[in-house]
Amino acid sequence: MGFDRRFALTLVGWLVACLFALIALTVAIATPGLAAVRIVAGLLVLGMVAGLLHHIDRTNRTVARFVEALRYGDFSTRFDGRGGAGFDTLGGALDAAMRGLQAQRDRTVEELRFLEALTDDVPVALLTVDADHGVTLVNKAARRLFAAHQGTRPEDFTVYGETFAARLADGAAPAAELLLLRSATGPQRAIVRNASLERLGLTTRAITVEPVQGTLDAIEMAAQTDLVRVLTHEILNSLTPVTSLASSTAEVLAEQEPDLDLARTAAGTLARRAEGLEYFIRSYRAVAHVPDPRRQRFKAASFVRDLERLFAAEWPDIRLETEVTHDLELDADPDLLAQALINLLRNAAQATRERDEHLLVELRLLGDGAGTRILVSDRGPGVPEAMRTEIFLPFFTTRAKGTGVGLNLVRQIVIAHGWTIEVGEGPESGAEFRVFVR
Repeated sequence: MGFDRRFALTLVGWLVACLFALIALTVAIATPGLAAVRIVAGLLVLGMVAGLLHHIDRTNRTVARFVEALRYGDFSTRFDGRGGAGFDTLGGALDAAMRGLQAQRDRTVEELRFLEALTDDVPVALLTVDADHGVTLVNKAARRLFAAHQGTRPEDFTVYGETFAARLADGAAPAAELLLLRSATGPQRAIVRNASLERLGLTTRAITVEPVQGTLDAIEMAAQTDLVRVLTHEILNSLTPVTSLASSTAEVLAEQEPDLDLARTAAGTLARRAEGLEYFIRSYRAVAHVPDPRRQRFKAASFVRDLERLFAAEWPDIRLETEVTHDLELDADPDLLAQALINLLRNAAQATRERDEHLLVELRLLGDGAGTRILVSDRGPGVPEAMRTEIFLPFFTTRAKGTGVGLNLVRQIVIAHGWTIEVGEGPESGAEFRVFVR
């Protein structure tokens, strides 16, 4: 991109004028008696040089002002090529670039406004913590939730709970945890998540606070309803024959010549039913105990080999096929996880036994970029879709000799690790239990 033609012609004109002025000055100096002409010619030379320098400097100042506008983000500036400043082609290109930058900035500002509105209206409270500004309440939900204090220091938030204030001050706070917060409506539990971000060379922590007391209360009430329904069903099933046998025994013993053999038989049956009810109640106590995982990292392959030996000892006639991702490691309580998988494998073996032609159970531990999955599949009759949400309830069972405790214990162990579990259809019919490791 060369000089603009008008700029070049003007520059040549000034150079020619300077040249003629210099020639005139030289002639005047060489000719005696032309003192006045010499003065005029000298002034003319100075004028021509000044005009030439002004022409060049004007273009430089125009370009400099344009660059300065870019420096300070003034995208409304346009290149001024009037009065022979020159560089019209360059100016047109720069003007087009400025218009593009301004349009891009307008779009960016529009997008930022949308993101600010979205952040401000999102129903989860968002806070940021950094060294310069302390704790900042970013959105409306945060300002509503934390309206009972003054100040931006983490310790100013002690009014909502000492643990919560300590987490605000702790740069190594857990990524997610359930905390009890004090609020105007009373204590409530909330999920607090913590993440670190880099902003302008400084580390900023973003913290979300999601009150879940209402949700937890609803879930607790639903769980209590399900538990009472199952408990009353099972206890009434056990008490009905107990009541009947007790009444029959009393009637036999009330006769003038009681049939002691019949009474002993009835009493023996009554004792066995009472023992069964006691076993049921003891099972309920076991279900009510929430396990506390003691996590450690261990190789999945050796862990699965131990499960294979245990399964072969209990179910020698059923084949167990296993698959483990190479070098997969688990972060879990190995004892609790083994207990959960033994229960799942036992259920799978019992379901498979119902179909003698497919004596096969599969255990797969698969890990990839999306996470780790533990899959237990059988070739049994499967679990009807309508029952898939109920089989994890305490004491819910579809087997005549089942207690309904095993799968509930499995779910408790999975939840205690922070994982999730579901049941669906297996790859070859039957059921497949899937544990998603986080």
